[in-house]
Amino acid sequence: MTGIGLAETASAQAVDAQQAEAMRAEIRELRARLESLESRLGAPAPAQAAAAPSSPPVDGQPAVVASNSTKKPADEAEIKWKGSPQIVEGGQSFKVKGRIQADAGYVGAPKGLGDRGLGFVNEMRRIRLGGEGSFSEHLSYKLELELSDNAVDLVDTFLTFKDGDWQLQLGNQNSFQSLDELTGDTAGSVMERAAFTDAFNFERRMGLGAQYSHGPLIAQLGVFTDDITALSNSSDGVNGGDEDNSYSVDGRLVYAPKLGDVQLHLGASAHWRRLGRLVDSSTRYRQRPFIHATNTRLIGTPSMNVEEETMYGAELAALSGPWYGAAEYYTLRADRLDTPTVAFHGAYAEVGYFLTKGDTRGYKGGIFTNNAPERALGEDGGIGSVQVTVRYDWLDLDDRDIRGGTQNGYIAALVWSPIQYLRFNVNYALLQYTGATATASGDTNYNANVIATRFEFDF
Repeated sequence: MTGIGLAETASAQAVDAQQAEAMRAEIRELRARLESLESRLGAPAPAQAAAAPSSPPVDGQPAVVASNSTKKPADEAEIKWKGSPQIVEGGQSFKVKGRIQADAGYVGAPKGLGDRGLGFVNEMRRIRLGGEGSFSEHLSYKLELELSDNAVDLVDTFLTFKDGDWQLQLGNQNSFQSLDELTGDTAGSVMERAAFTDAFNFERRMGLGAQYSHGPLIAQLGVFTDDITALSNSSDGVNGGDEDNSYSVDGRLVYAPKLGDVQLHLGASAHWRRLGRLVDSSTRYRQRPFIHATNTRLIGTPSMNVEEETMYGAELAALSGPWYGAAEYYTLRADRLDTPTVAFHGAYAEVGYFLTKGDTRGYKGGIFTNNAPERALGEDGGIGSVQVTVRYDWLDLDDRDIRGGTQNGYIAALVWSPIQYLRFNVNYALLQYTGATATASGDTNYNANVIATRFEFDF
């Protein structure tokens, strides 16, 4: 019986040895296959099979432990996809940016106006190309060129230093004016921004801006000169860009608390600008009939010699699930040479809703942003995101001896985003004018109907 027991024990040990050897053979085969696969993919082969389980010790032999040597070195470049490739290596990054917007529409106004800028209009609204990136954790940059109005201009072109809650930005940038103005044109709820933003000549300008943000509070303050086009004027004499000495001080304060599922936005801004040499030229405040593709302005002030401008604005917005709403009021005081000061006003109010389940409007850093569709076109039967907006827009350019006219706009918009970065817009606007450009019969009070469409791709 003792012999039989010893034989059985020896037999069991032989079986265990055979199983251990078989396991080692499988591990070697797995390692060979992995090395072959990684060599075909161009990746460095690991010394041992990744994430393979450790084998138990057999017959006093050490356990076979697989090590994971496929981890990417910290200094190896990584490529991410954010509409276009973004290269990230350590604290540095670079991404190509671009934008294409093409508009087409119809402006129906009284035939007695006889303006060729009315009727069917279309244009390549914007073609923008540039890049953005970072030099380190604290220092980043952005450079963009834009073809618009048959001219190439620098748009966002600046350096940014960020440390904790503080941020400094130097270069060509928006000067903290209006929620609607600061919201990107590819994130707007309607095709064109509020009428007062154009009429009051909001634009990017060269300067230094500072921002402090902590929790729901954002405070912005900057000093700016003029836009790059004015500063780069190559002519000599009083009209030369090198003789421009306009400057402004602009500030904005935002309080954006989150109350349950509701994101609130309360904002106010103030602006003061000395026009400098521009006081010798004629200043006008005027506005197109909603769509940018026409150069016709049905309301506008006559030429004025404005020495200083002072503006005040108030902002209100809220987002909750698929719903969103926003409203703003702005007033501009123009101090004229040797004539009384005049004041002009503008405002808008809107409400919108996403028809597609799960989609919401984005909000970050005191402005509206875009969210990717919850279900992109073709993804689990999705069609992308669909949003509808109705907006009331008011602009008053009448005061004292200045009769620039008033505009009441009623706008309905449909925006379809089949995938992130791609949008299609269809807008309708009913514009009611008082004191506008006179028709052949002398009528200055009439309506205009605008149908506008836009295709846009942003990356």
